[in-house]
Amino acid sequence: MKFRTLLICGALLLLIGVAAGAFGAHALRNIVPAPLLGTWNTAVLYQLVHGLGILIAVQLSLTLQHGLFRVAAWVMLVATLLFSGSLYLLILTGVRWLAFVTPFGGVLFLTAWLLVIMAAWSAQKTRHTQTDKNT
Repeated sequence: MKFRTLLICGALLLLIGVAAGAFGAHALRNIVPAPLLGTWNTAVLYQLVHGLGILIAVQLSLTLQHGLFRVAAWVMLVATLLFSGSLYLLILTGVRWLAFVTPFGGVLFLTAWLLVIMAAWSAQKTRHTQTDKNT
């Protein structure tokens, strides 16, 4: 898929994250018990952080010319859908089995950031090797 798709998905996650934060602060405040509201806020936080993470990973992929950054961005997108999505649905529907989906999203978040580290390490080594050859 194209970089544009990832950029749109990252921006869409940010847009929905802001709306979800406002919804939690205003509409759910008097309906949902405090611990569940805290869980809602955690879902919002992770969604916002990883929406930005997608945008950054796309930019790094373009700047450093390493495809692993783009893979990381896609993994972040899937992770956000699983992690934040399962928490939102759990709170809104009360369907308890959704809590079993959330850890898979968490593992994918860790995987995505590991991919960013690997891409950065590899891109940095490649750039130094190319620079050394040119001098």
